[in-house]
Amino acid sequence: MTENLDAETLAFAHRMFDLARAGATDELAAQIDAGLPVNLTNDKGDTLLILAAYHSHPDTVAALLSRGADHTRANDRGQTALAAAVFRSSTEAVRALLAAGADPAHGNPSAVETARFFDLPEMTELLRVG
Repeated sequence: MTENLDAETLAFAHRMFDLARAGATDELAAQIDAGLPVNLTNDKGDTLLILAAYHSHPDTVAALLSRGADHTRANDRGQTALAAAVFRSSTEAVRALLAAGADPAHGNPSAVETARFFDLPEMTELLRVG
C-alpha cells in the first residue's frame, strides 16, 4: 500500500508514529480529532496505541483509547498494546487498557505470558486483579 502514497503523505504518517513513540499526547490527539485514523498502522502492524504503550506513555494510551483506539489489535508479531505495556511495566498504561476492556490472555505472547516470561510479579498481580 505504501507504493500508492506520495513522499509527503508517508512523511506525515511517520511523524504521527513518532508522536506516539514520544508521548506527544496533545499534538497526536489534535491530529486524530482533525481526522487522522486512530487505528493508523505502520508496516509492522504497530498501531499508534501499541507504540504509545511500548514506549510507556500512559497519557497517550488513555487519549487514544478515549478516541476509540482498538486495544484488541495485534501487530504482525502477535503483540498487543497490553502486552507492550506489561513488558515496559507501565502500570498506568496497563490500568487504562484493562479499564477499556483489554484481555490479558489475548495476543501471542499475551500480556499474562509476557509478565510470566519476564518475571514481572507486579504486572502479573495487576493483570489478575485488573
